[in-house]
Parts: sequence; structure tokens; C-alpha cells
Amino acid sequence: MLTRLSQSEARRLAISSQGLDGHWHPPKGKEGVVEAIGRLGYVQIDTIAVVERAHHHTLWARCPDYTPQMLHQLQTVDRRIFEYWANAASYIPMADYRFYLPQMRAAANRRHEWYLSNEGREIRKHVMARIRDEGPLRSADFKAPTGRKRGSWWDWKPAKQALEWLFDMGELMIAERRNFQRLYDLTERVLPASVNTTVPSPEDVARFIVRRVLGTWGVAPVSELRWGWHRHPGIADAVAELTSTGEVTAVRIGGLEEDWLALTRTVEAPGQAPGSDHVHILSPFDSMVIRRSHLARLFDFHCKLECYMPAPKRQWGYFCLPILCGERFIGRIDAKAHRKAKTLIIRKLIAEPSVREFYGVLAALASTLWTFAAFNGCEQVVIEKTTPAQLKKPLQRELT
Repeated sequence: MLTRLSQSEARRLAISSQGLDGHWHPPKGKEGVVEAIGRLGYVQIDTIAVVERAHHHTLWARCPDYTPQMLHQLQTVDRRIFEYWANAASYIPMADYRFYLPQMRAAANRRHEWYLSNEGREIRKHVMARIRDEGPLRSADFKAPTGRKRGSWWDWKPAKQALEWLFDMGELMIAERRNFQRLYDLTERVLPASVNTTVPSPEDVARFIVRRVLGTWGVAPVSELRWGWHRHPGIADAVAELTSTGEVTAVRIGGLEEDWLALTRTVEAPGQAPGSDHVHILSPFDSMVIRRSHLARLFDFHCKLECYMPAPKRQWGYFCLPILCGERFIGRIDAKAHRKAKTLIIRKLIAEPSVREFYGVLAALASTLWTFAAFNGCEQVVIEKTTPAQLKKPLQRELT
């Protein structure tokens, strides 16, 4: 059976699945954050802090009362989320832990020659013994003691490498982040006893990936059925099985050539259309935009991270934030939060060339900018440049 959707309907499914259509209302406090992470499957962690870090930004976009302390408590005290590799380093629902066990086993099988050397074994034993005896430790806690020469096995770099390998293999977990630094502890002391640690079969993992991808993004082509950067060889069989049982539906989207897929329950109960003045300012690491090819195909919006490029080569700016309005991405802003001055600087606002209705949503955009400024601890919003230039004055008027 083939379900036909317009691009508008497919976009609506995607935005609804992401919890950004204005019709999903998570509980207040930590419970809402848990629901948001569960809905997305993972929330990517990033170090860039020109505005509030990506993981906080992603959760705030869905949970208006979100504070970073909520995330800290969920990881450190409640143990309802854990940190591991999804698309990158990410916060992941603890309920999904078992589906990452094959990835941990694969990491154990990719051990480096140094890891297996006598020196590597000694460092691993030393690292594990210290953590077992002293409790959670940072990589910085393994710097060479006073009086010892650097370059010995006490050195920070090999110990840091051992910590990362032990983490990848699942022998250590992140107990908490303190001032954004990881604290490693024994998995047995972090992982709740109630968590299912049964290693899933390859078929179980393939079904998990299909359900997760379609549940998170609403619709996806077969080529996008991956979780993180890993492509699972059993995806085609999982799709065939879930389609035959009616859990997954083949979808043809108007204007797009490739066949797509969706969970049948989402197609049968499509999301309501988001309001045309419903505006989100998103992180470039937000789940909604992290799959660039998916974003380009479904929304005809191109998003590229330019902070690692030389300034003269940047098209949009250092750290551009996509603007989602209703069912369309209408532009992007290059923003910086000057926290000491409590000022959000919009270095550049760029409207999408195809968007004619931008002027009609300036009031809603201004309101969202003020909310975003408050989230970043800012009390002023300054617009430096807009493209087209004639947007600047009317937007400034809406901000006053």
C-alpha cells in the first residue's frame, strides 16, 4: 500500500514528530525534558558557546521552562539519561541503553595496537583502579604527579586515550559533567540495576533504527534509515518485515522522486498545521536540522556549519541558527550572546530568497528573539545587519 502526501503534509509530519508544531505540550520540569529526549532519541552535545550550547538550546526549543540544571539532574541524580555516541556525543534515553551494546562491543573489537601493548594494559589497569578507589574522575585528574617526567605512562595523553577507549567499550560511563568536563565512573556504579542489558540481535537493532528514525523525523527515505553515522546491514529486511505487519507505510511525497517511509500511526493521525506565525530559532545541531540532506530534500533549505571555515569564505556567518516559521524555514541568524553586557547581537539576519511573507511574521520573529535573548541571559537585542537590508528598520521597530 502506498500513501500519497503533499510536501506540506510531509513537512507537517516531520515538524510534529519533532515536537515543534506548537501542539505538543510536554509536562513542566524534568518530566518534560525526559519526554523531549525520548521523542528525539538523542540530543547532541556540543562545546560551542557563542550562544547557549546546542544541547540546552535543543531542549529549550521544546520545553519553554527548561533550565540546564534539569539536564544535569536527569544524568547525575536520576540516571534517566546517559551519554554515548549517536550522531556525535549525545544525551540518550536510558531506556535505549541496550541498543548501544553492539556498538560498545564493536569498539572493543577495534582495539589499537597500543591498547593491547604492555604499556596500554598498565595504563588501563591504573585508570580503572584509581576510579574504583577514588570515585568519578576527569581526564585532567590523570596528569603526571609532581616530580615525574612527562612521557611516562603517568602522562595525561595516554590516560585520556585509555579513558575514552574504556568509555567507548562501555566499561566506563559519564557520571556527570562538571563545568562541562566529563567525570568517568565504573559502569556498574552509574547504570541503574533496572536497566535491561540484554544484548539485542542484529534484527532487533535494525527494527530499533527504523522505528527510531521514522518516529523522530516523521518521514524518511530508505537512504536515511541510519542511527548516528552507522548504516546497519539489516535495514532492508527490517523495513520489509515492518511493512508487512502494517507498522510502516510506504509514502510518495508530491514533487519528490524517491520513495519515503513513515510509521503507519503517524500517517493515520497527521499532525495539525503549525501556525504561520509560529517561529522557532533552532541550533544548527538541533535534531530538526542535523540531517542536512533530509532537510534540503524535504524543506528545500540548506544548512551548513561555517564556524570552522575562514571568515572570508563564510556565506552566512560563524554560527547560523535556522529560523522555522510554520511549515517553512524562512531564514537564519548569525547571533552572539554578550553575556557580560547582557546583549544578544544579531550580526546578520538572512531571509531566504524565496520567502515573500517574511514581513508578515516580523512581530512573531521579534517576540521569539526576545524569548531567545532571555534564554541566553540577555536583556537587549541589537540588529547589526539584515539581508535584504530593508528588513532591518521594520524588525528594529518590532523589537522596541
